[in-house]
Amino acid sequence: MQSSLDLGVTGKQRSGKARMSKLTTEQRRELGKKGAAKRWAIDAGESPVPHEVEASGDLPIVGHIIPCAVITVEGEVIRLVSERELVKSFGGKRGGSHWLRAREDAEAANLPPILSAVNLRPFINDELREGLSTRYPYKVPGRGGFTANGLRGELYPMICDVFLKARDARALLESQDELATSADILMRALAHTGIIALIDEATGYQTKRAVDSLARILEAFIAKELQPYIRGTFKPDFYEQLFRLRGLDYRKDTVKRPQYFGCLTNDIVYRRLAPGVLEELKKVTIRNDAGRPTHKYFQRLTANVGYMKLVEHLGAVVATMKLSSKYPDFIEKLDQVAPRYGQNWLLPFPEEQTDTGLGL
Repeated sequence: MQSSLDLGVTGKQRSGKARMSKLTTEQRRELGKKGAAKRWAIDAGESPVPHEVEASGDLPIVGHIIPCAVITVEGEVIRLVSERELVKSFGGKRGGSHWLRAREDAEAANLPPILSAVNLRPFINDELREGLSTRYPYKVPGRGGFTANGLRGELYPMICDVFLKARDARALLESQDELATSADILMRALAHTGIIALIDEATGYQTKRAVDSLARILEAFIAKELQPYIRGTFKPDFYEQLFRLRGLDYRKDTVKRPQYFGCLTNDIVYRRLAPGVLEELKKVTIRNDAGRPTHKYFQRLTANVGYMKLVEHLGAVVATMKLSSKYPDFIEKLDQVAPRYGQNWLLPFPEEQTDTGLGL
């Protein structure tokens, strides 16, 4: 897959890139102000005239559902993705720092929040600036007339490339490391599905494949790529201690765990991170036809709770495990250190009437 707009590029896009390359810094700022004014009008709830949608759907990317649409403007077919959901797919959001920059800098106001930081500006090329200078408001079908800001879909990999170039130049802030990780995984996933789509088109197979087959391939690739990060988060000593407390032999030559360990992990970790976290994770996690999650809950924590809070909590959990002799003893200590949110405390019962720690 081409790294830029080479695939399906139009004459208008090429001329736009050439025009941007000839503009002075002041002229670019003025262009940014005009684009920002349109964007802020939409964000403020004013009523722009939305483009008529010819086709629409949902694109699953990195565990997020991103509304997408196809419109035609002056004879040009334009494929759009929701800017708001695009930002969320990177784990980003519109925070106070973005709004502060936006008030002081017209260029920042015209950039998606994840790109508005000053250290990323040198890695935003003219082609991307030109593409970001125009949003396409459209009504999202099935959302009660909700108007979304649409960005050209081909800008998605270009935004990823900004983080990858900044990472290569060692220019990223620590807070942007996870954005770069998301960008890296997404770029490789798009390249993977892109070559499949090209082969299907060249052979005519695209007329035979299921409507959502490419989306499923994309999701499967992303899930596979995220596995190393999962293994690096839940350290071996977490499972070693859990096996010990449950009275089970811990084998280092396999990563297989008893199926009920998932229930234990929900109780030990996710119910104790923040109020309502487990319920929200269950709600937003994409599931396959069999009803099983396609991703681990951990992969959604960046947007919902925060990776650092998870690591901090796991540290406290493992320390408490090491101070405990049996599973009931561990849970009693953990209830003191990190109680479940919304837990109703019960009167103590004799230990023999509770979980023996020997499995379910």
